[in-house]
Amino acid sequence: MCGRFTLEIPSETIAEMFGLAELPVVLPRYNVAPTQRVPVIRESDEGRNRLDYLQWGLIPSWAKERSVGYKMINARSETVAEKPSFRQAVRYRRCLVPASGFYEWLREGKAKLPHYLQIRDNGPMVFAGLWESWKAPEGETVESCTILTTAANHLVAAVHDRMPVILHPDEYRTWLDRNLTDPAGLSRLFQPYPADLMEIRPVSPLVNSPKNDTAQLIERIEDVPDKGIVFAL
Repeated sequence: MCGRFTLEIPSETIAEMFGLAELPVVLPRYNVAPTQRVPVIRESDEGRNRLDYLQWGLIPSWAKERSVGYKMINARSETVAEKPSFRQAVRYRRCLVPASGFYEWLREGKAKLPHYLQIRDNGPMVFAGLWESWKAPEGETVESCTILTTAANHLVAAVHDRMPVILHPDEYRTWLDRNLTDPAGLSRLFQPYPADLMEIRPVSPLVNSPKNDTAQLIERIEDVPDKGIVFAL
């Protein structure tokens, strides 16, 4: 799954990556958590990419309560076309979620040891996402999103059996293409990202609290037993 991630990509780089007409305001984040607003890339009605901020935790259009979104921060890519909460979004409302890395927790008895995963050489990550628009009973319109997941590659599997769907640059346009409405044609994008292009390290338990949001959270800590994890391939 993907329950926390980071974003420290400069605004200029984001604008260049996605061909944005305007320079976005994207501040560094080191502990992005569910229900918070996150920047996503969507295709506008004019066919141009644009950056918008959406709530992380998808609220289906038919939901009666906003709290439904708390349980929908992720969508399994294997079943996304079948689930009522996601099957329309995967056809018509796809987005890209830029990131720098994500966290997973290794269970050791009652303890959960946080680890940080990123692209080698600090390259940017881009998750495959879906979005929805929901109207609250009081009249407020809430736009929200979810991150697709797939089976873990060999590196991620050391700490969790799922990982976010990480897209390659030549796949961004395909994922956003509104003319592609058959989920079967998108399934090839759901492969685990190559393990040899990623790295992992143990990090501070300070990340356990969403209140903590500093660069200190992604620094390697040295006093964690190896437990057989291969930290780089």
